[in-house]
Amino acid sequence: MRFSSLKSGLGRALAAGTAVSALLLAPAAMAQTPAAATAAVTPAPAGSGPGLWVVRDPDSTIYLFGTVHVMKPDTPWGTARMERAFAAADEYWFEVADLSDTSGVVPLIQAKGISPTRPLSSLLTAEEMSDLDAAARAIGASAAQLDMLRPWFAALQLAIASLTKAGYVAENGGDQILHARAVTTGKPIKGFETMPQQIGFIADMSEPAQLAMLRSGLKEFDQADALLGRMVTAWSTGDIEGLDALIGGEMRSESPEMYAVMLTKRNEAWADQIQTLLAGSGTAFISVGAGHLAGADSVQAQLAKRGVAATRITD
Repeated sequence: MRFSSLKSGLGRALAAGTAVSALLLAPAAMAQTPAAATAAVTPAPAGSGPGLWVVRDPDSTIYLFGTVHVMKPDTPWGTARMERAFAAADEYWFEVADLSDTSGVVPLIQAKGISPTRPLSSLLTAEEMSDLDAAARAIGASAAQLDMLRPWFAALQLAIASLTKAGYVAENGGDQILHARAVTTGKPIKGFETMPQQIGFIADMSEPAQLAMLRSGLKEFDQADALLGRMVTAWSTGDIEGLDALIGGEMRSESPEMYAVMLTKRNEAWADQIQTLLAGSGTAFISVGAGHLAGADSVQAQLAKRGVAATRITD
């Protein structure tokens, strides 16, 4: 499955398989101080670019734009249509309104990320512990150092470190850059969720789902760079079907619980909030993880169930 501490709170971590996709769907795990407000958006290759949708009623316009939360520098993704939509907004919506507010995260990790009485060595086979040790040593740690972590937290530790080592960092993420630019406009910035909520989505999964996430990450640990590279390419070229296959498709088959927790339920909640926005007036620019705007359970699909049409902008 394609899932490949906060650097001060979550530590280092998430690598491949289920873990990589988790990062794309819940950026809190890699959140840092927002990127410099002057960060540039590299233009996308001609004729391509990330998907952009619009929802309208007589007095409201809402743009939906998907991002990747971690990227290598100079990844091309800017388009004129996105720039126009961004400039037209009266307010900006992100998954989390304040990317620098980590209050509540450390207590959550202490409560749900560590379990001395149920170590990983009591949950994994000897072969899996050997794989965990090999992965941990590749990032300067050991299985013994991760043994008291809950499976979800161990998976994140491995994956974030692996992605960072491969050159994918939050400072280059689309939401970080757009958030920094939104700050300079002085316009309202709002969020669908809080950082503790996002981490809680993963931490509150059942133990079998957490173990599936960890095992998938171990299995594809060395493939994080290639896996995320394919995701970024699909996203930056507007290949929504390909993006859904890479993020949602395998998650649905390997971890239905994670798919429901990370995608379906959150998309439903966001669609409700977008309906509320439509009841008002003005123009909003919404930027969320690209996986939320792809597939049969996407935000657009949830809006359609509510009788609200999202139209893709192609020029």
